[in-house]
Amino acid sequence: MRSTQSFSIPDEVEISDSLIAGRALGGMSSQVKSQRIRDPLHNLIEFDVDQFEQTMWRVLQTRPFQRLRRIRQLGFSEFVFPGATHSRFAHSVGVFHIARSLMTIIERDPSKRTHQSHVALAAALVHDLGHGMFSHSFEDVGKQLNLPMAIHENVSDALIRNSEVSEVFNSELGRSFSDEVADVIRIKKPGNLIDSVVSSQFDADRLDYMQRDRLMTGIQGSGVDATWILANLEVGTVPLNADEESAGEVKTLVLGPKAFHAAEHYVLSLFQLYPNVYLHKTTRGAEKIFTSLIVRLHSLIESGHQSACGLPDLHPLMLFLSDPGKIENAILLDDSVFWGSLFFLSQAKDRLVSEYATRLQTRRLLKCIDLRRMIEGRTPIRRGMTIDDRREREARISLSVKSILKELEERAAHRKKTGGHEILIDEYRRSPYKKFQDSQTPLNQILIRKGNEIEDMAHLSSVVFGAESFEISRVYVSEDDSEGKSMILQIIDKSTGE
Repeated sequence: MRSTQSFSIPDEVEISDSLIAGRALGGMSSQVKSQRIRDPLHNLIEFDVDQFEQTMWRVLQTRPFQRLRRIRQLGFSEFVFPGATHSRFAHSVGVFHIARSLMTIIERDPSKRTHQSHVALAAALVHDLGHGMFSHSFEDVGKQLNLPMAIHENVSDALIRNSEVSEVFNSELGRSFSDEVADVIRIKKPGNLIDSVVSSQFDADRLDYMQRDRLMTGIQGSGVDATWILANLEVGTVPLNADEESAGEVKTLVLGPKAFHAAEHYVLSLFQLYPNVYLHKTTRGAEKIFTSLIVRLHSLIESGHQSACGLPDLHPLMLFLSDPGKIENAILLDDSVFWGSLFFLSQAKDRLVSEYATRLQTRRLLKCIDLRRMIEGRTPIRRGMTIDDRREREARISLSVKSILKELEERAAHRKKTGGHEILIDEYRRSPYKKFQDSQTPLNQILIRKGNEIEDMAHLSSVVFGAESFEISRVYVSEDDSEGKSMILQIIDKSTGE
C-alpha cells in the first residue's frame, strides 16, 4: 500500500564540512573531498567526489538514515550470538557498496552511468530506511494489529518520497528522483536488468547480509565466495517467458560455468542461515514475547487503561500506539527506545506487561516445545525409504502438525480469555530456492551459462532442485505452566494415536 502521508522534520540536515565547502565554492568539485567508511566486512567503502556519490553521502547524514544506527540488523539474535549487534546502517552502506560492484558489470564505465542505474543504486542505499525497532518482529505487530506504519515497506516509501531524504535526492538529482527510487523498492520484483541489482534472488541485499550476518554471529558455516561469484558475472540474454518464445527476450545477470559450484553453495548457505541463525528457537522465543508485549500495550491503550502500561504518556511507545497511523510517531521508535523502556514496563500494573518486560530484561524466556521435531521423532525415517516415501512422510507430518496447531490455537485463545498463561505459537516455512514458476521472471533466477545455453540453477543442480523446504512449528510456554505443557502433550498424543 502506498502511503500518501507527509511530514516534516524541523531541524536542518547536518552536512559534512567538506560538502559545505564544495557548495560554497559554486560546485567546484576539486574542493569536495571523497568520504570513506571503514567496514568490518568490506573494509574501505568510499564515496567519490562526483555529484551522485556526494548526494548519497548527504543522505547518510539525514536523521531518517542516522536512525538506522539504532536498529540492529538481527534484532534479538544477540541473545544467542553476542557479537550480532550490527546495525541496519552498516548493512545499508554495505548493500550500496555491493550494488556499485554489480552495476559495474552492467555498465563498465562508472563515469557514464545512466539515470536508471543511479536510481537503482540510491534504492540499494535506502531500501531498509523504514525498518522499525527489532525489524521483522515489529512487523508481526503491524500484521496482527493492521498497523501500516509498523510495516517497513510503508514507512520506507513515505520517508523516501517526503522527508529530509527526498529533499536531498530531489535538490541534487532531479525533482522526481525520490519517487523513482521509491517505485523501484515498492515493486519488489525486478522489472529489468538494473532493478535486479536491488531486488532478486541474487541482489546486493542478500550478498551483503549473508556475509555480514555470518561474520557478526561467528558461525563458521554458510560462507559465500562473493569474490569468485562477482568475477564470473556477466550480462546475458534469455527468453522472458520459459514457455512462450513470442514473449520476447530480456537481459539479465548470468554466472559463467566456472562459478556453478560457488552459486550452488550460495543457495545452500542462505538456506542454512535460517535454521542456524534467523530461526533459532531462543531468538524466535524473544521475538514472540516482544510481539505479545506490544500487542498487550496496544490493547490496554485502546481500552483506556494507559495507566496500567507503566510508561508516561509522552513516551515514544505510548505516542505510537495511541496514534499508530502517524509516521512521525513511527520513526520515534528504535531498539534503544525499547530497551530503555523495559525498567518502567517491568513495574507496570498489568501482569502480562510486567512479566514479559522482566523476561526480556533478564533473558528469562519462555520454554520452547518443538512440535514438528516431536512428531518427526514419532515418525522416524526407515532404512530403504525412497524419495517418494520421504515426501509422503513429510506430508503426513505436516498434516499432523497442522491439526495439532489448529486445536492448540483454539484452546490457547480460550485460556487467554479466562486469564490463564499465554501459549505463543511460532510457524515459518522457507524454501531453499524460488523456482521460475514462483518468481515468474528470469530476472529473479540464478542463471548459469553452459556453452551457448543459459540454464536456471535448479535445472543444473540436483542438490538445489531436490532440497526440501525448512519448516518450524513451535510453541512457547511459561516454565511454571504445568497445565499448559500437559495440555500440549495430550493434543500431540491424541493426534499421533499414542
